[in-house]
Amino acid sequence: MQESRRVWRTQKAGAIHNLKLVEEKLAPLEAEKIRISVASVGLNFADIFALTGLYSATPDGSFVPGLEFSGTVSAIGDSANTDLKVGDRVYGCIRFGGYADTVDVLPQHCRRLPDGWRFAEGAAFPVQSLTAYYALTDLGAVKPGQLVLVQSAAGGVGLQAMRMLREMGAVPIGTVSSESKKAFLQGLGFEEVIVRDRDFASQLKAQLGGRPMHAVLDGIGGAVQKASFDALAPTGRLVVFGAAEFTPGDKPSWLKAAWLYLKRPRYDVMGMISDNKSVLAFNLIWLWQEQALFDSLLEGCAGMGLPAPHVGHEFPFEQAHEAIECLRSGGSVGKVVLNL
Repeated sequence: MQESRRVWRTQKAGAIHNLKLVEEKLAPLEAEKIRISVASVGLNFADIFALTGLYSATPDGSFVPGLEFSGTVSAIGDSANTDLKVGDRVYGCIRFGGYADTVDVLPQHCRRLPDGWRFAEGAAFPVQSLTAYYALTDLGAVKPGQLVLVQSAAGGVGLQAMRMLREMGAVPIGTVSSESKKAFLQGLGFEEVIVRDRDFASQLKAQLGGRPMHAVLDGIGGAVQKASFDALAPTGRLVVFGAAEFTPGDKPSWLKAAWLYLKRPRYDVMGMISDNKSVLAFNLIWLWQEQALFDSLLEGCAGMGLPAPHVGHEFPFEQAHEAIECLRSGGSVGKVVLNL
């Protein structure tokens, strides 16, 4: 019987270098949960913000980062409500604790891995898909034929959003930070891609060419976000799920963060009434306490029949720091994962 597990744990949020690989005693499996032998772990910007203490949902004290995983069911609690069996290949979500070789979770937070998907692809699916799907459907209310701007379209969430929009019959316009990322997206059949420069407002206006833009999915913030909001047509919606411009190094630069905070876009409610525009924002971690919504969204994502996510960067489990730096650098394409 397995008595211990390996995890990447930090004793306290504040700096990424505090994250250490340790071996710890494995607690008994709770009756309502299932145990997963983890094969791959998906990385997210929320991990970086949590480790540096900039995430509002950061746990107090010691914690293990990570929100998604894939692996094999190794044990099932006596009262777990599930049709999963030992040996089933699954992907799933966890409210922190994913950087581990073994996790115990409620079975409703897992789904069977589609046939033909690698574990790395399974670990790349849930968080980015839930983020994109909730933003585009429940909040963005995107309809077929509408133009939708997706910031950071070659990243994990952005690429999944681009694929979902195409499946929904909408017209995605992606933005990226480099010509190589533009070429990557065009290779996947996405024709409208903008390489952002300092005058993004003019770039966007030229790309739209007078066409109405109905929604924006933004995880960048700052001037790019404000220019996107200004370009929305009446009834348009800006949906915000993050603020990558605040991404710290090993630890936060509070002076820089304060300056960016003071410069952040501000939206006037009375102005939005006059212009018929909306700003909506969310924190995905909130879904863990709304089980019915969580289930319906996860089913909605799976039901779209999307291809396996693009995993652009894979690292051994022991190289968590290198994987985090790859994500933090802004140069990644698709998903960054750790493999065991």
